Amino acid sequence: MTQDSMASQSSNRVNVVDKRIINGQTDVNQLVPFKYKWAWEKYLATCANHWMPQEINMQRDIELWKNPNGLTADERQIVKRNLGFFVTADSLAANNIVLGTYRQITAPECRQFLLRQAFEEAIHTHAYQYIVESLGLNEGEIFNAYHEVSSIKAKDEFLIPFIDTLTDPEFKTGTLENDQKLLKSLIVFACIMEGIFFYVGFVQILALGRQNKMTGAAEQYQYILRDESMHCNFGIDLINTIKLENPELWTESFKQELVELFSKGVDLEYAYAEDTMPRGVLGLNASMFKEYLRFICNRRMTQIGLSELFPGATNPFPWMSEMIDLKKEKNFFETRVTEYQTGGALDWD
Repeated sequence: MTQDSMASQSSNRVNVVDKRIINGQTDVNQLVPFKYKWAWEKYLATCANHWMPQEINMQRDIELWKNPNGLTADERQIVKRNLGFFVTADSLAANNIVLGTYRQITAPECRQFLLRQAFEEAIHTHAYQYIVESLGLNEGEIFNAYHEVSSIKAKDEFLIPFIDTLTDPEFKTGTLENDQKLLKSLIVFACIMEGIFFYVGFVQILALGRQNKMTGAAEQYQYILRDESMHCNFGIDLINTIKLENPELWTESFKQELVELFSKGVDLEYAYAEDTMPRGVLGLNASMFKEYLRFICNRRMTQIGLSELFPGATNPFPWMSEMIDLKKEKNFFETRVTEYQTGGALDWD
């Protein structure tokens, strides 16, 4: 091979400085050299947290659910409403990744995380189905809640236009308008859906677990919360990197649109809180969630460079951080170890 041909081959190879999150011109099949090492590290972290629903014993939950005096009517309502929302929500998230977001992202490190995230959304849907089946719930009622329960339907209808934008086969990035549409969709899913819409349900089910009720379901929700926290954090890093690479997208009018979306998201999730718990239960009440959602919203907004919408909002549920920040210790419900081994560390029969 001549020096000229060798030089020609070398010039065709991916240069790390040419990689971009969107509108990149390099080969998306070449994972290395890494430019976005944070994305690869987050991918490895999610793999280390692998779990499957059927690993969790649901026997205590089944006995409690079958006992007429095991749970109050309000507690049963919370469980069913949560499952009704989440069984669809994670499917929407998966569809948005697989059919929309993935094809618009041109950084292979980030695509790698998105593939893992899509798989985890499938695990979450599996988990909710496993709980529904274990408890012998009416599958038609639970799986159609997003059609039949107004507070759930409203949240899904808020999300669907942002899915439709990216899943349109004619949609392509490369213009200011379309790049802003993509960025807006990423913000809606990472910061509002996964960052706000899931949190009333997480608090409610984990509060049940804290009272030694529905501990199997609560354990699964705990793992889902940890997964979703990582999805949210990855999404925020993705959003902020797109902003750095494409500062022209971050206009004042665009930021105002986002503020309105965050405000609407808080209103929708608070309406869901009121619907799922019209009376105080588990030491919780809907007004506590108003403060919590405002606190969470402020955090999401500042994480992507927006000003707080609700200055002074505080966190009424500080124990929630315990549910996310788990390392080698056993989980809150003392049922299994929450740090998983990698495949290479397992003893295969």
